[in-house]
Amino acid sequence: MNNLATFTPLMRQSVGFDRFNDLFETLLSDKEDRFEAYPPYNIEKIGEEGYRITVAVAGFAEEDINIIAQDDRLSISASREQKEEDNERTYLHRGIARRSFERTFRLADHIRVVDAVMENGLLMVSLVREVPEEKKPRMIPINGSKPGLIAKKKSK
Repeated sequence: MNNLATFTPLMRQSVGFDRFNDLFETLLSDKEDRFEAYPPYNIEKIGEEGYRITVAVAGFAEEDINIIAQDDRLSISASREQKEEDNERTYLHRGIARRSFERTFRLADHIRVVDAVMENGLLMVSLVREVPEEKKPRMIPINGSKPGLIAKKKSK
């Protein structure tokens, strides 16, 4: 099978980035489980500065799920203890996965986790890009023929 098929942008694990290098860094890392399909998730861009990660967590309760934001990583994990009632059941088909998982997303600079909501078996984590004022681009006026601070310092 051709390895180039893995370079699809649909498989990226970074949120809020527009950097080409991050895509290749993520794809070429030595983690083999990066493309595991469980649990399924969506990444949406909402407005100019907002993002939402939606993870399908059917069968998990809110207390089973851990969300940790640290530095440039967002980690969503869940573990579920085997209950006695599960052992008493006989399944003819078991299609709803209830295994433990951990999914990590790399966050771009200035991305902050706002909140998390669980509704109808979907965990929705809201993110926002908040660029500090000192990091935003600003216009520098051209003084024309008036000497600036640099010219005044040189003349002293």
